[in-house]
Amino acid sequence: MDWSHRFLDYVKYEKRFSSHTYIAYETDLYQYVAFLSSKQKEIQNATYQDIRSWIIEELEQGKTPRTVNRKISTLNAFYKFLMRNQYISENPMLKVIRPKQEKSLSVFIPETQMENLFSTVVFPNTFEGIRDKAIIELFYATGIRLSELTNIKRKDIDFYAQTIKVLGKRKKERIIPFTKKLVPALQEYILSYENEFGKLEQEALFFVTNKNKPVYAKLIYKTVRKYLDMASTVKQRSPHVLRHTFATHLLNNGADLIAIKEILGHSSLAATQIYVHTSIEKLKKSYKQAHPRA
Repeated sequence: MDWSHRFLDYVKYEKRFSSHTYIAYETDLYQYVAFLSSKQKEIQNATYQDIRSWIIEELEQGKTPRTVNRKISTLNAFYKFLMRNQYISENPMLKVIRPKQEKSLSVFIPETQMENLFSTVVFPNTFEGIRDKAIIELFYATGIRLSELTNIKRKDIDFYAQTIKVLGKRKKERIIPFTKKLVPALQEYILSYENEFGKLEQEALFFVTNKNKPVYAKLIYKTVRKYLDMASTVKQRSPHVLRHTFATHLLNNGADLIAIKEILGHSSLAATQIYVHTSIEKLKKSYKQAHPRA
């Protein structure tokens, strides 16, 4: 019985997790099953000692505790699925302990560098250049996830109310406000799109390639990295860094943490707390620079 495929079908069709999460689960399970096969073990016979051996092997191969803990989360979900469907009678994950990992502060781009990005970096006056500027402006103005951006349709953007509707994790919809500064970038993109491809229909995906195909993750990563390279000294340059930047700048300028949680689409306040730590680090730095006895 191919339980791993049944679980992946459950994740994809019943839980409706994002493609990114699905691929992570699929990769983790493939590696785990391959490990068991190398030990001539079947899933139904695997013990917590086998799982611990796999974890140790992953750590010895240079995987970070953060990465290994993600793999453990995959196995937790997998074995809960097996127990719920009575494929196994005991859950070996109950005796598995996660490796400790250091709490890392979220990486964000300083406000001055973001201002430089929009004031000094020249975006080409082409369809791609206009699109790329709109993408980066939208990331910074709303803090949305990459998967949310690629799924935006024309009808989701309300210029009158200055809001955008996105489909987040577990297919949860939320509406995010945006400021007037974002409006010109989006409107210029629509004009450029319609000059290239004709009317942008309400049901059409908003962002497309120069061949009028939906934008994809690799293209977005490449775009963000390209322009952040021109304006920022931060080593990590990705759409998620722009999400961190959005949230950190809001908090630093007095926004309420619960409001930030709702805008980001976090299921719990704990996920939003990382931005508090970032702000505390900023306060510590200012304190050490200013206090005569620091």
